Amino acid sequence: MSTLPADDRPVLLEARDVVKHFPIRTPKGKQLVQAVDGVSLSVRAGETLGLVGESGCGKSTLGRCLVRLLDPTSGQVIFDGVDITTTSRRELRSLRTGFQMIFQDPYASLNPRRRALATVEEPMLTHSMGSDAEIRARALMLLEQVGFDRSYSDRYPHEFSGGQRQRLGIARALALEPRLLVADEPVSALDVSIQAQVLNLLSDLQSEHSLTYVFIAHDLAVVHHIADRIGVMYLGELVEVGSSTDVYTAPRHPYTEALISAIPVIDDELETRERIVLTGDLPSPIDKPSGCVFNPRCHYAQDVCRTDRPMLQLLDDGREVACHFPLSLPLAVV
Repeated sequence: MSTLPADDRPVLLEARDVVKHFPIRTPKGKQLVQAVDGVSLSVRAGETLGLVGESGCGKSTLGRCLVRLLDPTSGQVIFDGVDITTTSRRELRSLRTGFQMIFQDPYASLNPRRRALATVEEPMLTHSMGSDAEIRARALMLLEQVGFDRSYSDRYPHEFSGGQRQRLGIARALALEPRLLVADEPVSALDVSIQAQVLNLLSDLQSEHSLTYVFIAHDLAVVHHIADRIGVMYLGELVEVGSSTDVYTAPRHPYTEALISAIPVIDDELETRERIVLTGDLPSPIDKPSGCVFNPRCHYAQDVCRTDRPMLQLLDDGREVACHFPLSLPLAVV
């Protein structure tokens, strides 16, 4: 987590009303899966923005749109002042040195036929980032930075553990000296003890390389550990954005409150938390409910919530919340 004041950093990445819909065929004919539906956010240089939400909320799709692995249906993604949604493929190739992605499944994202050293060298060779000797030296240096010695450089991905493969994926993502890394659930497939090691590695690398992170996860406790700010997504929309501490300790949106209530309490004497059980199923992104997308499962919902969609509004504590009736501070008790 960065210690620099957020307001003193320039905006490095900005999403403006990003929409991503996937057309599918159903018994009712052609319909649209509304995976991301009008998300706007900004990330300042050197900070970590965490994106959280349950499976199917659209956070991974949004992450891929932010680095244009997916083309948004509409909206803009601005990286360092350049709208990457309108650039040509040729222009985008040169811009990609500035932003890279760490994938959830390191085994699936690594070439099983390439040794570790060749895996890290490949992006530098593709972008002609020096002589063969210079590229080899940098690749070895990156492998060392993520915790490997030279004996690991000749190993294939299947010869590494899950945590080691993720470290290799991180080294490859750093090869082009990016300023922004979008990490898509980089620790969700790892044991808890290994998760902590990878999170600490990411924090150290952020300081060493002046990195900016968009960290995607479904575990709010993990995001709270690493992020400066947290954005909470539900059914393709941002419903709350605020500082990591504020969102974790005093949520203003009912969905965030429910997410936090599900986090296990380690010491009952130091903290008590009422468990909020959401009723009903997650609505389909093909046929989203009218009004607030969370209203069918919200125990605070009123008539206006079922008819009018709330927009993100800036509250007096600096939080942005998409709710007609944001939770008060201290939290209301059901």
